[in-house]
Amino acid sequence: MKTRVLLVDDEQQFVEQLSERLKIRDYDVSVCFSGEEAVENIRQYLYDVVILDVAMPGMDGNEVLKRIKQHRPLTEVIMLTGHATVESAIDGMKQGAFDYLMKPCDTEELVKKIHNAYQRKAEQEERIRAAKTERYSTSPWSALEDK
Repeated sequence: MKTRVLLVDDEQQFVEQLSERLKIRDYDVSVCFSGEEAVENIRQYLYDVVILDVAMPGMDGNEVLKRIKQHRPLTEVIMLTGHATVESAIDGMKQGAFDYLMKPCDTEELVKKIHNAYQRKAEQEERIRAAKTERYSTSPWSALEDK
């Protein structure tokens, strides 16, 4: 199964170019051009990794990150930032972002970060599955409690 990536940035040309580069590398890529649109997509669809611009008009990247983590805590977020917003990206890391990159970013470096973020998400999901399996095997009635 392909890694599902959501690319969020208000710069349409940047989004289109990066989206194509990621699709060529066999990622399942969706795009959003605003924070509001991204939050709506996160509520409706499951993504493995979100690539999120920090500085956007309207809802900024840190607010989007906060909402992503509220709705999909295991979804990993990589913040993209210009030189003027490094502090905002660091704040994002404190709020649960996986990592951040300076724009413009090297595609291969971004691909490595996407891979690592996906690996972390998969490991977290596996730990949750193992814990549930252990719980169900020791107490079968607990499966009914999860409903």
